[in-house]
Amino acid sequence: MGWFGILSGSSLAFLAVYAARLGANSFQIGLLGAMPAVVNLLFAIPASQWLQKRAIGKAVFWTSVFYRFGYLLLIPLPWFFPNQQQIWVLILLALLMGIPGTALAVGFNAMFAEAVPASWRAHVAGTRNVVLSIVYVITSIVCGVILNNVPFPGGYQIVFGIGFLGAVMSSYHLFFVRPLDQLNPARPDDINIWPHTAGWNQGLRYWLREVRQKLIRVDIWRTPFRRTLSVLLFFHLAQFLTIPLFPIYFVNVLHLNDQQIGIGTAAFYLTVLIGSMQLARISNRWGHRTATGIGVALMSLYPILLAFSSGFVHYLGISLIGGLAWALVGGALANYLLEKTPDNDRPAYLAWYNIVLNAAILAGSLLGPAVAEKIGLGSALLIFGILRLISGAAILKWG
Repeated sequence: MGWFGILSGSSLAFLAVYAARLGANSFQIGLLGAMPAVVNLLFAIPASQWLQKRAIGKAVFWTSVFYRFGYLLLIPLPWFFPNQQQIWVLILLALLMGIPGTALAVGFNAMFAEAVPASWRAHVAGTRNVVLSIVYVITSIVCGVILNNVPFPGGYQIVFGIGFLGAVMSSYHLFFVRPLDQLNPARPDDINIWPHTAGWNQGLRYWLREVRQKLIRVDIWRTPFRRTLSVLLFFHLAQFLTIPLFPIYFVNVLHLNDQQIGIGTAAFYLTVLIGSMQLARISNRWGHRTATGIGVALMSLYPILLAFSSGFVHYLGISLIGGLAWALVGGALANYLLEKTPDNDRPAYLAWYNIVLNAAILAGSLLGPAVAEKIGLGSALLIFGILRLISGAAILKWG
């Protein structure tokens, strides 16, 4: 997770900003974010079937290798393509990387469940988030300094090289992850609800069989879970309507340099780290649904305040507020979902959430820029921020 933090704080953090500096418009940046969602919707089931026929450990390792190889291809782009062509190459790479990325996401979740005892999962997940936040903060600041002192586009090539190093080392360490019960596999009659008590292959095969049998279960929309799906669809749509607009606003309206963007990103994840340390206490006191709803409502402050900002100091303060809000949502949302899904039918329920999430990513990434083109970036951020606030209220009332 530490090496993944280096990848996240470098290539992932600055990719959209790089596209904006190349001259990408909000629609092109929206496409950059929409491509993985398109691939996920199309390939999640084939990826699951492919994983079923293979040892999950090796499959996760090799899909991570093929997926993260794409980060190497970012480095030489300025040598071969002019600016506008680079933008479309970036979009194409996002599409192609999404294919092994979908299999990696599906396989890693199963691998994590089998490699970590149930009683330790919250602790391990929390530790991973702390490590990610710390490394992300340091890496984004360092990359911001590099970008501010090395002429364009050479600074971005160095940053993408740092990201590729993090990607390689993260995949290298994935190779050594082993299932908890590799030497003591569970009996077949122990496999009853979720692949937590089975070996990698047994658990994954059972889970995938359940997914295929129960994936598109329209009867779920006749249960109380439909309200949860509806309010989360609203939230994720409001969330992703704004995301393609941020880098354009940073570069073209606030005129921030790369070092300032790196510091703001670091400030965001610093408060994510601080908020995550208090998450257990907050969730125990309020409950996961309330923590999620309040966090979503607070997330509205980021685009709303950004629409009225005029410089780096405002951006830095907004980043600190946004990190605290995301600490609540990012930490409580998964547990809120698990509370709302029955233990003996969870794969079918979570499959619908996955569809809702990726549909919102796709729609938001394309609609947000289109609306901004019509009414302006500032007005769009204000409206979409209000939608986030309403979605938070909807979670609290109907979720």
